[in-house]
Amino acid sequence: MTTVQSPPAPPTAIRPRVVARTSLYAVLAANVAVVTVFFVQAGFASNTLIVIGRVLGLYAALVMAFQLLLVARLPWLDRRIGMDRLTSWHRWTGFALLWTLLGHLVFIAFGYAQGTGTGTGPVGEVVDLAETTEGILRALVAFALILVIGATSARYARRRLAYETWHFIHLYTYVAVVLAFTHQVAVGTTFTASSAATTYWYAVWGVALGSVALGRVILPLWRNLRHQLRVEAVVPESDNVVSIYITGRDLHQLPAQAGQFFLWRFLTKDRWWQANPFSLSAAPDGTRLRLTAKTAGAGTAALRHLEPGTRVFAEGPYGAFTSLHRTKPESLLIAGGVGVTPIRALLEDLEGHAVVIYRVATDRDAVLYGELVELAHAKGAQLHLVTGPPVPDKLAPRELARLVPDIGDRDVFLCGPPPMMNAVLRSLGDLGVPKQQIHFERFSLAG
Repeated sequence: MTTVQSPPAPPTAIRPRVVARTSLYAVLAANVAVVTVFFVQAGFASNTLIVIGRVLGLYAALVMAFQLLLVARLPWLDRRIGMDRLTSWHRWTGFALLWTLLGHLVFIAFGYAQGTGTGTGPVGEVVDLAETTEGILRALVAFALILVIGATSARYARRRLAYETWHFIHLYTYVAVVLAFTHQVAVGTTFTASSAATTYWYAVWGVALGSVALGRVILPLWRNLRHQLRVEAVVPESDNVVSIYITGRDLHQLPAQAGQFFLWRFLTKDRWWQANPFSLSAAPDGTRLRLTAKTAGAGTAALRHLEPGTRVFAEGPYGAFTSLHRTKPESLLIAGGVGVTPIRALLEDLEGHAVVIYRVATDRDAVLYGELVELAHAKGAQLHLVTGPPVPDKLAPRELARLVPDIGDRDVFLCGPPPMMNAVLRSLGDLGVPKQQIHFERFSLAG
């Protein structure tokens, strides 16, 4: 397949992921410093417990805004860090938020109980504050919502919930954000201590919520209205794998790269509400996009029966699994099963010598293998088809070193089933391949 893309940029001295991560850390640290200064300027309460509770509340608000930024799906961050890592960071900052809010509530309750001396105790003091002080009830409702959201985000619960159910529950985060913000406005002395502090807090929440609106609503709507995506053809690749060709308007202006993925919604009566993350299985050529998907599950089996002309709503492109992150002139591409889709696209896109290892159970499972053979021949790449059961491990350190003797001097791009990826990552570690040369993403909507 011929592409119209310009050659990828050469490896850079400063990795894009490092730049983005450092920028995020710097933004967070700067805002922590600003919040601390405003807190000190507002003056301390006489009760130490209340002082601790208030500062925890301020930091919790900052963490909540930072959480929104992490999942705003801003292209600059996503292309450098990747949705999987951003979502993972969002999850862990969510648990930090939960504990910070709990500390805020506990210290405030005990502080007021200690200060008033009414004998009602911390719980009674919270009830009294909710009844008599504006904004406290809203804060308690926000905290309860965050507790529910946190519980459904725990691994045990997440694995047992459908993505759509989990996502619906997670939308209540925005209700909690609004309630928490109005609580700050009503009772936050730091928020109202000066016009500078008030302007700052409005700016923080404006940027956080504006980023979410831009990345998750405005940009996807604008791109889909502009490009008018439709199914051009559905081509079976094997008994349980199909390729879907997508056409639209001005696709040469869609900033998609080989290795990236979209969240695809096919607007039929029974599928419009389902979003599936599928990688591009061919480098974008400016005229069409192609995804290749396994149709074994109940949610994807209907893909085989899509009709040409079906409207498509696609969010993206997403992902940092691209040539942007190269650190070496030569590459090793390792694919497992249907994880070959972004690997095949990357092979088409990458410059420099490449070695491709395709791991499958049997020859029949090697989808797109004919295309890989043609691409490897055209680009002077080496292609190894590795077949057989998972045990013994045919991608163990010794085997990888035999297939690719100069593996330490190559970037490694890896995609496949989680068990296979974990095994290969261990092998790469045993072989001493530097982490900055290993590139992979875990495709999961909820992390």
